[in-house]
Amino acid sequence: MTPDDLVALLRDHWPQTLGALAPDSREELTAVLQSLVDATDPQAVQAAVRRLRRLLRVLPDEHPVTLALRDGVRFAGTAETQVADRTPLLALLATLHGPPPADPARARLLAAPSLAAADVGAAPDDPGLIRLRHPELGYRYPLFQFQAGTARPLPVVSRINRLLMAGRDPWGAASWWLGGNRWLGGAPAELLGSVPDEELTRAVRELVEGDH
Repeated sequence: MTPDDLVALLRDHWPQTLGALAPDSREELTAVLQSLVDATDPQAVQAAVRRLRRLLRVLPDEHPVTLALRDGVRFAGTAETQVADRTPLLALLATLHGPPPADPARARLLAAPSLAAADVGAAPDDPGLIRLRHPELGYRYPLFQFQAGTARPLPVVSRINRLLMAGRDPWGAASWWLGGNRWLGGAPAELLGSVPDEELTRAVRELVEGDH
């Protein structure tokens, strides 16, 4: 994978990449991309690419950049071909000087009512809870997960979140709860309390078992 390939990969998944990085990692990303822009010889380019790949290791296992780096050919090439095109790099850097670009799917999930980590009546990293990283507000916990008027997690939500592997894929789990479900006839989060817990659990088991 050449430097140009790596930059193109980031460009194609830029909103998802920024959304998955902590603020300090975003600052480091700015510095690394700037060093790649400023690199004037193949050795400097290779050093910047190595730094960039190390930084990207913090992305979730299911992230498209992670998957592409895992499956792609390791960075290689002759000295004459290791200088990246700076135009797309400058475009990416320009976005880093402002707010992260919007990812419509994630923006919709973040718009749902939620609690801050300090207000959650459970361990903030509980694998039975969905926590979504907001670019400005930090971690947010969708409100449907909790008993009405409290910060106590609903047992059925905790069980289903574990089936959905919310600890590894919180965005996917949130999408299941907040998106339409033809089998259930609506968004599962809106059906809590009106549809039997067993039916909700059966719906997600059908999904999980169908993926294997």
